[in-house]
Amino acid sequence: MSRIALARKHRPRQFGELVGQDHVAGTLRSAVEGDRVAHAYLFCGPRGVGKTTAARVLAMALNCPNRRDGEPCGECESCESIWSGQTSMDVVEIDAASNRGVDDARDLRERAMYAPSDDERFKVYIVDEAHMLTREAWNALLKVLEEPPPRVIFAFATTEPHKIQQTAPPVLSRCQRFDFRRVGVSDILSRLETVLDREGVEAEEGALLPLARRAEGGVRDALSLLDQVLSFTSDRVGSEDVRRMLGLVDEERYLELFDLMARGDRSGVFPFVQELVDEGYDLGEFLRGLGDSLRTMLVLRSDPEAESLELLPRSRERFAEMASRFAESDLVRLLVAVSDFEASRRFQRSSHQRVQIEVLLLRLVGMDSAVELEDLLAAVGGDVPEEGRRRPGPGDGGGAPPAGGDGGGPGQGPGGSGRRSGGGEAAAAPTRTGESASPGEGDGEDPAAATESGGSSTTATAPAEGGGDLKSVWRSALSNAEVPGGARMALRGATVAGRSGDTLRLDVPDGLADDLKEFFSDRRRSASLRQELADRIGVSADDLVIGVNRSGDDGRLTAEQVREQKTERIVDMDPRLQEAVEKLDLRLQE
Repeated sequence: MSRIALARKHRPRQFGELVGQDHVAGTLRSAVEGDRVAHAYLFCGPRGVGKTTAARVLAMALNCPNRRDGEPCGECESCESIWSGQTSMDVVEIDAASNRGVDDARDLRERAMYAPSDDERFKVYIVDEAHMLTREAWNALLKVLEEPPPRVIFAFATTEPHKIQQTAPPVLSRCQRFDFRRVGVSDILSRLETVLDREGVEAEEGALLPLARRAEGGVRDALSLLDQVLSFTSDRVGSEDVRRMLGLVDEERYLELFDLMARGDRSGVFPFVQELVDEGYDLGEFLRGLGDSLRTMLVLRSDPEAESLELLPRSRERFAEMASRFAESDLVRLLVAVSDFEASRRFQRSSHQRVQIEVLLLRLVGMDSAVELEDLLAAVGGDVPEEGRRRPGPGDGGGAPPAGGDGGGPGQGPGGSGRRSGGGEAAAAPTRTGESASPGEGDGEDPAAATESGGSSTTATAPAEGGGDLKSVWRSALSNAEVPGGARMALRGATVAGRSGDTLRLDVPDGLADDLKEFFSDRRRSASLRQELADRIGVSADDLVIGVNRSGDDGRLTAEQVREQKTERIVDMDPRLQEAVEKLDLRLQE
């Protein structure tokens, strides 16, 4: 005795049974009831969402003698033969993937000229995988689509309507198009429960949810997966059976990994992966679940009561508790890192997939957090504008502790037990406590502090009389001065080495030194820049002396210099951040 697959056995027999396609079902039902059926339809959408089924139900409704309110009875001889796909004179299903040529299309056109078997019936041609038809085949069908014989209906089903647009654009204007949607998890879950009820099989709470998720919007795929699970056990569907069949990684494993991330415990990565391998988990399945679990935590971090997540109460509670140990921005960065890793397809192409997974997890566990600007300002006693304050989220304990306080400063999360902050992608990172920069290691520090005049000297980061440090003075003056285009490019390669009285000293790459000496020797060309500098450091433009020192470079900006300049510009644009940098003695990073 042959067994019928669930996807075939429980195929809808009426429009009302189509899952998640109410917009299609309602329109077709009304068209049949009001005798306003079009001569050609194009059903588009992902696989397994009911396109061919809708075409069959339409054919059943048009030819059902017991039709009521546009719905077929689903039980008469006509409905039964059409529903089961048996040979019917008036309903013909064609697979365009294997009948795609012009000769096949001509044969279809000739057969369409014959009238239905009865004056009360309709002849319906269902063409599946319609995008596989060649351009010549579509051209052969255009005439019959434009002027079809009486009581002849065409229903084209396709997963790739854009190919029809490319191959035969005129076809689209001759068909009524319906776009089928991916079916939601809750609708698929409801359908699976209905099918199991009809089959007389019980399901453990939460056991069907992974099946509904794995189907990715396809009801047929969900029923096929359920069929597979029932091959393990025919009397009850258990959560463990589903997990084993799908190869799913237990959520406990992901929570264990997130704990490693929260603690920054890189040493735990290798034993963790070893356990995954020893327990027989598929690493590709683990990677898929990692992205889903991070997304779940991000949603719960934003809204612990989010109804969009299909989670059991116990799972929701555990993931929400773990999410509270991370900043929302950190969860975003972790999810982006996993998404980028999957998009690169390095894992799929690698012959050492375990190593790829270990490298990814080491990056995630060692990923530092970003420092919130308001936390920096709070640390220096600055006022944070009301609109700029970060609202405390779950687990913040009423807000992050001030940097440098008992909570561990910007380098730690709430209570010092959360994700580490500082470094990474922060705009500024603090130097280590008690650490001082040695000569030559600071921003523009020059070991030769004195100049020819023998007077006292200032470094590039020392305050200038006009306010701000010399590096800021130089950038500001260069931005506002009227400088010839060629000279401006060379000036951007210069850095301020220090100042002594009326003398400002610049460090210039070797290849640019001669050009800048010539520029400053020409009082007319350099007048605007001299004036801007003089105004900012509080000296007379006539008395200002600008010395050019060769730095020994080849005149080209390095990648490091470009990054430094970009970061410095960001700091200059925000006075509050600039104040935090100065008061906390922060080191700029990209």
